[in-house]
Amino acid sequence: MIRKHAKRQLGGFAVATLAWFLCSVSMGLPEWRVWHFQDLWDSKPSMTLVGMWRTCVHHQERNSSIARVCYQYSYQDTFIPLDIRVAQHLLLISSCLGIIAAVSDIIALWKLYSGRLRKKATYNPFCLPGILNIIASSFVFLSILYNYLSIIRKDGIAFPPYFHTPSFPDTQKVGIALAMATLSSFLFLIGGTIALSFTLPSRYKVRSII
Repeated sequence: MIRKHAKRQLGGFAVATLAWFLCSVSMGLPEWRVWHFQDLWDSKPSMTLVGMWRTCVHHQERNSSIARVCYQYSYQDTFIPLDIRVAQHLLLISSCLGIIAAVSDIIALWKLYSGRLRKKATYNPFCLPGILNIIASSFVFLSILYNYLSIIRKDGIAFPPYFHTPSFPDTQKVGIALAMATLSSFLFLIGGTIALSFTLPSRYKVRSII
């Protein structure tokens, strides 16, 4: 009987794990903001991808090929705007919370399926992973919000000269990494909500009291 009630939690664990995977992958991709440039000339790129930890610059070659050069950020770089700095830390914390929540979920599921919860049937064993996943969801959402507002406001970045990229693009739009992070935030929320909604069957509680 109790295992039937755990099927939803198993699905919530799968959803939260997918959310953690998407969060981790999106964090390493440069396609958070896509900058486009018009009226190209020799030193002006055709497109620049601005990510959380690196920027990739695309240059149009004379033979119509595209040359891509990526530059990694470091903590010593002073040109990185505050919104990216904040998003970096929020995403790192979210990824760590996702791992802790996954481990807690595995332990809770193991106890549930092995019957080791019968002595402690008065609390929700999925409460901790549920709370952690919801916190991770909110942190990822804040990272998304910071970047989305920067795109809406058309904020620029004062890149160093060796990036060969102007501080302001002609146009900029949302990249695939930001879309992945948005999906990650939504899935974290679903996984956390499912975990917190777990309740033991009344029949099971009565047996535990007896």
